[in-house]
Amino acid sequence: MGALVGLGVGVGLLLVCSAFAVPRTAGPHPARAPGRLERMLAEAGITGVSRGSLLALCAVLGLAASTVIQVVSQTPPVAAVFGLAAAYLPVAVVAGRARRRHRELAEVWPEVVDNLSSAVRAGMSLPDALAALGQRGPVALRPAFVAFGIDYQVSGRFGDCLDRLKERLADPVGDRVCEGLRVAREVGGGDLGRLLRNLSGYLRDDARTRSELESRQAWTVNGARLAVAAPWLVLLLLSFQTQVVQRYASATGVVILGVGAGLCLVAYRLMMRIGRLPAERRILS
Repeated sequence: MGALVGLGVGVGLLLVCSAFAVPRTAGPHPARAPGRLERMLAEAGITGVSRGSLLALCAVLGLAASTVIQVVSQTPPVAAVFGLAAAYLPVAVVAGRARRRHRELAEVWPEVVDNLSSAVRAGMSLPDALAALGQRGPVALRPAFVAFGIDYQVSGRFGDCLDRLKERLADPVGDRVCEGLRVAREVGGGDLGRLLRNLSGYLRDDARTRSELESRQAWTVNGARLAVAAPWLVLLLLSFQTQVVQRYASATGVVILGVGAGLCLVAYRLMMRIGRLPAERRILS
């Protein structure tokens, strides 16, 4: 008995000493939350371009544009202005593509929900119904659902596969549909068909209303964009007249360019904020 007590005390002292003597291994670092550019790339459906590649493209375009304008106009302030505008161009293109993709997906989500409802009424399980959308769903969403089917066949964990499906879709409506399916799967019951029918009707009404508002706003928004871009188009044309545009190389010219750029930027952002429709935010992403 004394030997067992001594052995236990010795093991305990050894564990206490090892806690101080043996260095701790760093655990896995938590996943870094995606930044604004990364979310924008995902929402635009651009999967092969990283944040660093986009920033590098912005830097190259900005440098190339400023170099060309400097060679033509021999005026560094004007070259700097157009270089900054060219550097922002890739970000603007990605943002526009993200908005376009949201509109396109908003039009096809009711069809997706209708297909799910039909499959559930036909007796298919929810994971099989989602996987089947990879063959019969809208073309824009088929790759995401094909990947979901492969994930579910490999792991069999419905919740984890839904999380990865949300990451691939990167769409607010997709988040809402996935979370609704998750709750219906966990809670169970016979209300899934009713939930899908109600969701399909709501998505159709929302898409129709938003489309009407955007069509009415299109002329106003495009006119405001043209009004903001017009002075800079004139300045670009003046860049080919070196003697005229070199007046902006003075201190007064730099102030005029800076104030003009600031006013155009503020006016454009204010116009976009006033005319912006309520945007859905991604949930639990």
